[in-house]
Amino acid sequence: MMGAMNRFTLDARTWLLLGALAAAALLAGAHAFETFGRYEPCELCYRQRDVHWLALWFGALSFGVTFWRPGVARIACVVLGLIFLASTAVATYHAGIEWKWWPGPVACTGGHFKGVSAADMAGLLNGVQNHVVACDVAAWRMFGVSMAGYNALISLGLAALSFLFAYQSFRRG
Repeated sequence: MMGAMNRFTLDARTWLLLGALAAAALLAGAHAFETFGRYEPCELCYRQRDVHWLALWFGALSFGVTFWRPGVARIACVVLGLIFLASTAVATYHAGIEWKWWPGPVACTGGHFKGVSAADMAGLLNGVQNHVVACDVAAWRMFGVSMAGYNALISLGLAALSFLFAYQSFRRG
């Protein structure tokens, strides 16, 4: 048992799998908040999830490819880091909208009702249009940080780890 533990190394190839698992954990957390906490996601929450799905699939597929092409791991770590940076950007944008630092998209901050005709309003009141969840209101906060804020911080950490493993892989040759 101890011999097997000694053979485990945390390298770029292993990080691809761990990065994919981290993205899966973030998705599971988001779905748990939605399912068990009854927090409805807004449009930007879905965009954040899209990026994590990309990270999950890219990390898992890249890990699989490294069995045949080990040299792919270092470049894949760079790409995974860029995907996590994209997640950081989307989550930071969303958190900034929640803090009213900048305006959000019209589709989920209430501005889409400006200039709506009486017929359109009647349709809305009769339930013709789907319920719109506001992007500019944080549904949940802990220590003053919203889910989008935590996503930004975690995604930034995952990006840094991805770049660190890519750097270490380049140094090793």
